[in-house]
Amino acid sequence: MMDFTWRVFSQTGNIDTYLLFKELEKETQDIPGNQDAELAEVDFPIS
Repeated sequence: MMDFTWRVFSQTGNIDTYLLFKELEKETQDIPGNQDAELAEVDFPIS
């Protein structure tokens, strides 16, 4: 999706498309890359 929005922006120069691209980029960075690593850091009580 990001590639598509970047191509549309680069071909048209539409500012709204660029802003959409930046919003998608930000959301992509906010998603943790490795959830398994995060789960390994959490201490779960052993029953």
